[in-house]
Amino acid sequence: MDENLLNDVVAAALKGGADAAEAVGAERRSLSITVRDGDLEEVEREESRDLGLRVFVGRRQATVSGSDISPGARARLVERAIAMAKLAPEDPYAGLAEPEKLARGPLPDLDLYDPTEPTAEALEARARAAEAAARAAPGVTNTDGATGGWSSSRWVMVTSAGFEGVHRASGFSIGASAIAGDESGMETGYDGRSTRWEADLPAPERLGAEAGRRAAGRLGARKIASTTAPVIFENRLASSLISPLIGAISGPAIARGASFLKDRLGERIFAPGVVIEDDPHRLRGLGSSPFDDEGVANTKRRLIDDGMLTTWLLNCPSARQLGLETTGHASRGLAGPPGVSTSNLTFLPGDRSPSELMQDAGAGLLVTSMFGPSLNAHTGDWSVGCSGFWFEGGEIAYPVNEITVAGNLIEIFGRIAPGSDLEFRGAANAPSLLVDAMAIAGR
Repeated sequence: MDENLLNDVVAAALKGGADAAEAVGAERRSLSITVRDGDLEEVEREESRDLGLRVFVGRRQATVSGSDISPGARARLVERAIAMAKLAPEDPYAGLAEPEKLARGPLPDLDLYDPTEPTAEALEARARAAEAAARAAPGVTNTDGATGGWSSSRWVMVTSAGFEGVHRASGFSIGASAIAGDESGMETGYDGRSTRWEADLPAPERLGAEAGRRAAGRLGARKIASTTAPVIFENRLASSLISPLIGAISGPAIARGASFLKDRLGERIFAPGVVIEDDPHRLRGLGSSPFDDEGVANTKRRLIDDGMLTTWLLNCPSARQLGLETTGHASRGLAGPPGVSTSNLTFLPGDRSPSELMQDAGAGLLVTSMFGPSLNAHTGDWSVGCSGFWFEGGEIAYPVNEITVAGNLIEIFGRIAPGSDLEFRGAANAPSLLVDAMAIAGR
């Protein structure tokens, strides 16, 4: 799907009665292979091409999408979108991005596209190697399979304000799940990685062995009594502790007054020295993009700088509602108006290793798995189910499970100390994070 087709759709919308229009096209190809017990279990192949159209009639808007891009289907799409917009309620903040905010000139090359297209046989071999390594790990009795995947996508956006942009990316992935068992029961462990370039994937044998090690390490997990103690969130999942921050500083939430941080802009909410940044232009980043989903020029920003909350995350509608300027954080799919999201979110590391964090804390909980988080968006009260390891004297003592940790995020944020073990594993990354005291609910 090229820019000419989308320009034709936008032109047809304007001719049909729209005051402004925005067309997006998405193309995707993917291949995923799953093996289990050494046998090929599943092959999934996807090829899709979809078109989305957003039109404005005054301050009324509507969005439609479809996978049929034939001339007749495009004409019906335009007609339906305009008819829907005329019936929609007025939104005083709706509209395309202002022309001066749009990304102009040559867009940055973020090195997101690897033209390599692996065969199904190559992906199967990769998955088999990962599963075999997981099965060979001491204590592992079975596996829940392994996968190898590849994808290629292309996103094109054209607006009646004069913006044209193309965003192309590839993806490669490996994942393996191991099952360990003994007289105490069974435990699972997983390791996986996704990258933009095939060469950046770890060796499948290393990944499978880590999945097995994590499963075996969970054997003999105990329940502990309820207490208050230091908690360290392992770097693999520590960004989950920060995800409520993103919802709390999103422009739409602030505009609705539905945020426990709505009155904290410009204040210190983390400890001095803490930096959390968002960088849409990180080379080969899983969240990278040369422009946001309204065509606005995006840039690297420090959301938290020396512990201070510096900005809201704004798209054009929420910026207008708050009397501010967009920060280039618009995010959308083919259907619906844009929301907001981060790109490559990074909690910058400190200078203490995980073992040093444990030594400084003395005794407490190392969280390696989280599930079922609960958040009161208005107060910041937060809780999450978890499992992991109890440590004493700065050393791992034994695995634990069936635990809930809880607290108020404003208080938690203010006491977070980052470790030095930052790894870039996804679009949101953090080192291990120590909170000096949290309520822990056990048996």
